[in-house]
Amino acid sequence: MSTLLLDSSVVLAAIKSGDRHHESAGALLADGSTVLATLDLARYEVANVAVRAWSAPEAVAPLLRILDRVAADGGVVESSARLIAHAAELAEGHAISVYDAAYVAAAAEAGCRLVSCDVRDLVSKGLAVLPATT
Repeated sequence: MSTLLLDSSVVLAAIKSGDRHHESAGALLADGSTVLATLDLARYEVANVAVRAWSAPEAVAPLLRILDRVAADGGVVESSARLIAHAAELAEGHAISVYDAAYVAAAAEAGCRLVSCDVRDLVSKGLAVLPATT
């Protein structure tokens, strides 16, 4: 059984019913046959989106519960100086944020595939796959 590393956009899409990836993200999170993991950064990112972009602080707790389930399944990759240095190199090389590159670096270090709903910065560059294509 392979492990998939999820970025925060997958968790956000799963809870946001109007998101175009809502169904596939929700199905991926509900699929018990795939091991799911994430990066520690995901907790901050989902909370930030809920509070700042959605103006819905009440969404923080459900989002964090999803991440707790992911953590209990495949685990949470902890940021390290090595991972961040790798992310910085990837960010420069692919013209993406260090935040996005951190997920790419974490997936590479863990030897798993990155799943994201970020078509512009990750999927279109071949750095991640959409939830529907896993």
